[in-house]
Amino acid sequence: MVDKLNNGDSAIADFLLWMRVEKGRADTTLVAYERDLKKFSDWVNRCKLSIETLGETEVVRFLRGLQDIGYSDATVTRTMVSVRSLYMFMVIEGLRNDNPSKNVELPRVPKGLPKAISVEEVNELLSVVEGEDPIARRDRAILEVLYGTGARITEVVSLSLGDIDYAEKLLKVLGKGNKERIVPLGTFAMRALKDWLEPSGRGLLEPEMWKSRNDSEAIFLNRRGGRLTRQGGWGVVKKYGAQVGLGSKLSPHTLRHCCATHMLEHGADIRTVQELLGHASISTTQIYTKISSRRLIEAYRSAHPRALK
Repeated sequence: MVDKLNNGDSAIADFLLWMRVEKGRADTTLVAYERDLKKFSDWVNRCKLSIETLGETEVVRFLRGLQDIGYSDATVTRTMVSVRSLYMFMVIEGLRNDNPSKNVELPRVPKGLPKAISVEEVNELLSVVEGEDPIARRDRAILEVLYGTGARITEVVSLSLGDIDYAEKLLKVLGKGNKERIVPLGTFAMRALKDWLEPSGRGLLEPEMWKSRNDSEAIFLNRRGGRLTRQGGWGVVKKYGAQVGLGSKLSPHTLRHCCATHMLEHGADIRTVQELLGHASISTTQIYTKISSRRLIEAYRSAHPRALK
């Protein structure tokens, strides 16, 4: 991955390695950091500056340049957070004495509420998977696990056979920063997993010879008998979303949002939802309480006799 960077940007290469090894960041996160820092590196080289010596004034110039090009506030902020993280690493490693981006004011990006679909729409999605062939069983299990546990798609495709506790109906999930959490498996998700893992399900996709131990231990396989990728998992969700008319409204993360929102709407404690989703901060989980409150207000205004216009 780091070989795409310009020659001489060893600090960026070391930073990306540090984020992978020391911080345990996922590949998708590393790709985003690399993309942002490549932008920064190219600008520095064009201006004949040095990452090791430039100051706050130059960092502000870079930010203004992004805005002039027409990048959204969200993209500018994300890129600048990557730059700030790079310089924080350089200070830690003694490559610089200061972080020139520390006091640079970033664009304010309002937190948008996650878009959750209704329980009825989720039920329609889950019921559209028909048949008992291996692919249908696999896809049904993926959808049930995504909605039933609130796990991220990367976490789901990374699951291995040893992560299921059949007796207690629990699932061990490896989340961001390589943090493990234990989540319960509901009746529907457990049944779908068992059906998929039978010889007439997963067994029919197993190759005569495994390419790697990683493949042989994977819960979810592709048609060739390898571990299903994140892109493959996305494809499963989009396929059935299109069949029920959800289209662009549906992604794997939508089902994660639905899990949280529907639990809160049915009385779950916010701390429980935080643990289930693997949020490091409860402030992240609190976003979902805004959705539940908004729906309550909408329902009240449309149904209460004294609220009707």
